[in-house]
Amino acid sequence: MIPAPLIETLRSARNVMVFTGAGVSAESGIPTFRDSLTGLWERFDAASLATPEAFRADPALVWGWYEWRRMNVLQAQPNPAHRAIAELARHVPRLTLVSQNVDDLQERAGSAEVIHLHGSLHQPRCFTCGKIPEEPLSMPDEPEGGRRVQPPQCAVCDGQLRPGVVWFGESLPLDQLNAAFAAAELCDVLISVGTSGLVYPAAEVPGLAWRAGATVVHVNPQAGTSHGEREYALAGPAGEKLPELIQQAFGRS
Repeated sequence: MIPAPLIETLRSARNVMVFTGAGVSAESGIPTFRDSLTGLWERFDAASLATPEAFRADPALVWGWYEWRRMNVLQAQPNPAHRAIAELARHVPRLTLVSQNVDDLQERAGSAEVIHLHGSLHQPRCFTCGKIPEEPLSMPDEPEGGRRVQPPQCAVCDGQLRPGVVWFGESLPLDQLNAAFAAAELCDVLISVGTSGLVYPAAEVPGLAWRAGATVVHVNPQAGTSHGEREYALAGPAGEKLPELIQQAFGRS
């Protein structure tokens, strides 16, 4: 049951921020970093492949794994949570969507101008000069588990392209992080969906919004609150709770 005060607060909100994490994409079948790798990739540790050092040591292995991940994303479909967020944007004057996910499922669901804090699997850049190629990546052939795939070369400096994601040991892109912090301080309502709230500095976003006076909503299978006042927990799958919240606040569009 959605609390009536939350429904009224969302209905009257002028500026809404949605902050998504891996739990949203997991409902589309995309594994999180906490999940064990499967198939022939099971002999690898995901965290050990997601570092600049791993790419320097074996760029073909790292690129092959990320192409396998990207292929899985391309085959996945947006779920009801992705579509609910896109629908919410049609009911409020302003919506800012900040994602910690590296897939494009939110865009494919109809959301525009997504702020990606951790980059994107679909936008590689040169490991040497940082240049982003003008041509998009093509659909990969299905990389077999554990297969090495040589990265493409940069058209500017002939260096190797790397996945356009934030690896362990790297900082989040400052422009996107600042945009997320600014949106948190300005929003009336922040809806945090499918994120553990444990990975900093991104985990500061909901608390920043709450301290600035916003109402904060946590949507997770084990959702909880830490402040009480102006804070709600909707425990359950995002694909169920978000459509329910939007339907009760606005009805179906």
